[in-house]
Amino acid sequence: MIRKKLRSIIEDNTTRKGRIFDYLIQILIFISLISFSIETLPNNSTQTKELLAKIELISIIIFSIEYLLRIYIAEKPLKYIFSFYGIVDILSILPFYLSATFNLKALRAFRIFRIFRAFKLVRYNKALNRFSVAFTFIKEELILFFMITLILVFLTSSGIYFFENEAQPDVFSSLFHSLWWSIVTLTTVGYGDVYPITLGGKIFTFFVLIIGVGIVTIPAGLVASALTKARTLEEKEE
Repeated sequence: MIRKKLRSIIEDNTTRKGRIFDYLIQILIFISLISFSIETLPNNSTQTKELLAKIELISIIIFSIEYLLRIYIAEKPLKYIFSFYGIVDILSILPFYLSATFNLKALRAFRIFRIFRAFKLVRYNKALNRFSVAFTFIKEELILFFMITLILVFLTSSGIYFFENEAQPDVFSSLFHSLWWSIVTLTTVGYGDVYPITLGGKIFTFFVLIIGVGIVTIPAGLVASALTKARTLEEKEE
């Protein structure tokens, strides 16, 4: 009976108590994230540091209790522990317990993913399910596209190394050093920190940029068409 009551509060957000519990946890997540952000400021006063430490301690206590309760009420505890939410939950509290041995404070930023629990409330649940269905439609295409992209990264790295190695031996000293240029050029980011200066390198870069436009747009088109298909399927089921 105790597990059933706790489950109705912690997992069932259609009840009043369940919604209150969810909202309190979400508010605490936001407070802890703001606290984490303020903690990175360089000139915090002693009082501010003490306040942030207290907020972190309170957050850890509540998150730890919540994590243990979720394991307790889960029908299959191991399934929850190794699920997406279970991993995010443990990553949000693990840095505190390992702080004496390892500096894992950066992992506290993973608490932002706990906000996804809020999406299980009301209208966002259908949208998340739609994305899940859409990715099952295009899973094979995305894997194939990713493999082709890796091949293109290797080929473009080899090409720019061939054109620019003699002109810029410090920048394009090896194929591995050319990988950075290849990635930022194929993704059309182009930071400008590494760029070709030879005529052959510039012409080669022109064609790489054209290919890069396809690398950016093809996944977007696949996801858009899959979402449309998922929405159509959902409407037919309804």
